[in-house]
Amino acid sequence: MTTQNTFPSKADQKIQFENNKLDKRLCRQVGEAIGDFNMIEDGDKVMVCLSGGKDSFAMLDILLKLKARAPIHFDIVAVNLDQKQPGFPDTVLPEYLTRLGVDFHIETQDTYSIVKRVIEEGKTTCGLCSRLRRGILYRVADELGATKIALGHHRDDILETFLLNLFYGGKLKAMPPKLVSDDKKHVVIRPLAYVLETDLERYAVVQQYPIIPCNLCGSQDNLQRQAMKAMINEWDKTKKGWVESMFSAMGNIVPSHLMDGDLFDFRSLTVETEVSEGDIAFDEEPCATDSFKTDYNTHGQTITFV
Repeated sequence: MTTQNTFPSKADQKIQFENNKLDKRLCRQVGEAIGDFNMIEDGDKVMVCLSGGKDSFAMLDILLKLKARAPIHFDIVAVNLDQKQPGFPDTVLPEYLTRLGVDFHIETQDTYSIVKRVIEEGKTTCGLCSRLRRGILYRVADELGATKIALGHHRDDILETFLLNLFYGGKLKAMPPKLVSDDKKHVVIRPLAYVLETDLERYAVVQQYPIIPCNLCGSQDNLQRQAMKAMINEWDKTKKGWVESMFSAMGNIVPSHLMDGDLFDFRSLTVETEVSEGDIAFDEEPCATDSFKTDYNTHGQTITFV
């Protein structure tokens, strides 16, 4: 009689080890974002917006794990907006959430027909779709008594929005990790603000989430956001540290060295004004470690910086 070896192989052990590292990293990053921006407080009821995509699945999963070990008490309710997209599998999320044992609410509103009727074929649907969703989710949050609304935007979403505003909107603006709605009634949080999309993609495979594709914005390939995503991915491959530095810069702003008179009073600036950095900024060499080569043409003379 022979006994079958039930121990996992070294390859399986390595995969499990990496999966555990990923889980711990995601929980740590979400926990850090929540702490850094005071996203969730004792007694909160957090409405987790669940679209059926990898990001919102992971957000719900991680928030449930953090809730179980948090030193404060907060409640979670998962909310899905069924926009009546053709072919939308409306039983998938209720069955998944029931198995998970989490409180949930499915809101059914036919915003799909509105978007398709109003937006000309081939035009971007994101703007109108977002406004309609936002209004409905705010109403549902009121009805459920939610004190925080959690959205599943991750670090790459924030960077893409920053570049979109920079190149197309002429603004230094991105998605904030925490904001108050215009009507001053709702606090919106983004717990995945520090999380990489590549980690979420891998996590979704490990967790085997029942992903539901979007037939509106998710089906439009020629969006400006896709161009920003491609640019970030290219930089991440070819320009080591650029993406991380850009993300860090959004939390390390020096208003006195920009040009916004509402953030810094340039008109009243005198020698008596206290400025934290002054001309010390000119002594720094932020590009000293870069190995790329850049040519500048100044008054007909080419100057090369290496």
